[in-house]
Amino acid sequence: MKFKKGFTIASLGLSSMLLLAACGEDSASSSSSVGGEAEAVSLRLAHNQGEDHPIHTSLVELTDLAAEKSDDSVEIELFPNGQLGDERGVIELVKSGTLDMAKVSASALESFDSNYSIFSLPYVFQSEEHYFNVMDNSEAVQEIFQNTRDEGFFTMGWYTGGQRSIYTADTKVETPADMNGMKIRVQESPTSIAMIEAMGGAPTPMSFGEVYTSLQQGVIDGAENNETGLTSNKHGEVAKAYSYTEHQYVPDVLIVSTSMWDGLSEEQQQAITDAAVESSESHKAVWAEAIDQAIIDAEEMGVTFYEIDKQQFIDAATPLHETYQSENEDSKRYFEDFQSYNE
Repeated sequence: MKFKKGFTIASLGLSSMLLLAACGEDSASSSSSVGGEAEAVSLRLAHNQGEDHPIHTSLVELTDLAAEKSDDSVEIELFPNGQLGDERGVIELVKSGTLDMAKVSASALESFDSNYSIFSLPYVFQSEEHYFNVMDNSEAVQEIFQNTRDEGFFTMGWYTGGQRSIYTADTKVETPADMNGMKIRVQESPTSIAMIEAMGGAPTPMSFGEVYTSLQQGVIDGAENNETGLTSNKHGEVAKAYSYTEHQYVPDVLIVSTSMWDGLSEEQQQAITDAAVESSESHKAVWAEAIDQAIIDAEEMGVTFYEIDKQQFIDAATPLHETYQSENEDSKRYFEDFQSYNE
């Protein structure tokens, strides 16, 4: 069965000064016509990371490239730090057409379209190379990205968010038995919840902003994320043991309002798409450099990094793979397609 192809990477949103100013209006606002060509547009893009985070750095590059490639007919304004709401909130805004674009975790889209659950499936990606190969080349990925177009939004592309591993207050995690009884914060994703259960822990869904205090106060015993969580979000002050379970590679994805996108000229669409592809590719190097620095900084905070044998965790996750594939024919062919890129 042939997969449908779609756009490859991002278009993002910006414009006015406050979200309130946009409520009740069309999200993408037009300005004067440029030389008789397409009217200039100002779009708004929201995300929940800080301005010192590598994803923000790459989104800044996106905005610059979009302006350059469109001869300044596309302006993109960034709203970082969750200014316009949490991930679920901004997805709802993009879906309704109130917000033009957003960068969110693929896990956050699982409750809007169950096809996105494959990105949270533990060990669906066997390595970073496998992950990049799938995300850059798989037609299954593009089909999933386009599936929600008629529902008001779709995904144009992705940025790497690296691998996700377990970190705790002070306990090295080498086997699922080590996680027995541990309360581990997870994203609000059914697949991630099932994953921690399979890995031996007690999943505790909560917003990312609550993790530091919850670790500090002992409400949770640990969390799972990439290394930047230890530094950008200061979790390394309260979590001193990072064990490389490398159970997930969950991409950050760029979603856009269908109505906004359809209102752009073909030239503007192409400019944004090309800009997003370029910034997504360069983000891989930005991310790698940020991870190297995060490890150095975390070690200075007293964090110890542990390389472990992951096989017991992989074995524990296998039943989740079988359950996922049994859900429907699409799930089975998506999973098989992803595995075909594991060279």
